Amino acid sequence: MGVQLQAYFHHHHSRIMMARPPLSITCGSSNSLLFNGKKATLRLDGSLGLHFTSRKIDRRRRDFGIVASTNVAAPFWDGWKPEKSSAAPSLSDILWPSAGAFAAMAILGKMDQTLASKGISMTIAPLGAVCAVLFATPSSPAARKYNMFMAQIGCAAIGVLAFSLLGPGWLARSTALGASIAFMIYTRSTHPPAASLPLLFIDGAKFHHLNFWYALFPGATACILLCLIQEMVCYLKQNFKF
Repeated sequence: MGVQLQAYFHHHHSRIMMARPPLSITCGSSNSLLFNGKKATLRLDGSLGLHFTSRKIDRRRRDFGIVASTNVAAPFWDGWKPEKSSAAPSLSDILWPSAGAFAAMAILGKMDQTLASKGISMTIAPLGAVCAVLFATPSSPAARKYNMFMAQIGCAAIGVLAFSLLGPGWLARSTALGASIAFMIYTRSTHPPAASLPLLFIDGAKFHHLNFWYALFPGATACILLCLIQEMVCYLKQNFKF
């Protein structure tokens, strides 16, 4: 994957200085560039800072400046279009994730019937979003097991803590959501469905009696089942294509 560069330079000769317009160049895996016919070396450090060196030729000094970005800004309307892919998804790529989501909610629904006497529900809304992440985008960062369990447990605990300190209301909800996002960024465990767990606890009276057990149940506990179903979905997608 190349890096798009905006390059500019000033050409000094005697007392005359000429500024040339910016040029757009692209470098790939190679670390050597040809710039106006002269070979130069490009070095990239860990922070994506760039240093550009060139050879002195005929007592002329050339100053080069480079601004680099790996995230080239896309036109505004590109965000309103579907993502471009090499080919349309096959029927099996659509069917197996959908079947996995159906099976997951069916199993959790049967568990609800068993736990109904205790006033606990396993089919909470955030798990629907977890199913979409695990089954539809299994290779995304949010689908990593570390991200999922760290975020599920941490954000649920933050919701319980915010409710205990601030009680129900807008202040507890906004504080819990902000703290949850900060927690996911700090621990590098971004998992969007987990951000709704604090709000669910604060507004859901049926979960209040769980107290800090809410950090493990139902969110993190249900995710164990969803991970097992995800493995089955991935196996079927790879071995039974149509």
